[in-house]
Amino acid sequence: MRTLVYMTAALGVLVFASQCRQGTNPVNQGGEKVTIIISSSAFNQGGLIPSRYTCDGTDMSPPLEWSGIPEGTRELALICDDPDAPSGDWVHWVMYNMPPDLKGLPEAVPKTATLNNGSVQGITDFRRTGYGGPCPPGGTHRYYFRLYALDKKLGLGTGLGKNDLLRAVKGHVIAQAELMGTYKRQ
Repeated sequence: MRTLVYMTAALGVLVFASQCRQGTNPVNQGGEKVTIIISSSAFNQGGLIPSRYTCDGTDMSPPLEWSGIPEGTRELALICDDPDAPSGDWVHWVMYNMPPDLKGLPEAVPKTATLNNGSVQGITDFRRTGYGGPCPPGGTHRYYFRLYALDKKLGLGTGLGKNDLLRAVKGHVIAQAELMGTYKRQ
């Protein structure tokens, strides 16, 4: 009997994890199913990121849109990274303190630490503030844009990297979404 309980619990964890990886959370704090959708008019899920958004182009950020932000969201955060980098995960964009009513980001977000709406851009693995586009040394790489809905206004200062942000949001993520694009240098 105990084995059956453990197996059922393990299956539940696996289902929850797979739903979160696909960009959905099974339920919010109120018990309703929550699905955040993040997309871009520049590329489709799993599609090729146009070179204009890379080091081979103008290296500007792509436009992003999202919907389905759950009630109770107090702040949004965004991380873009490349898990296929030779040195391991390479961080291309860190943004936080984003207003919960924000519906997306325009193309070419200025590479300043603080934006007019109060959003803060952190430090990338390029050791600079703002978006740093794909620039893989070889092969096709995947770039994940992950949006987090947070239940608390964290009020974080400037200069955070991905790991600092992930530590700060731990226990406050009520929903998340993921958009993946690919790029290979010609």
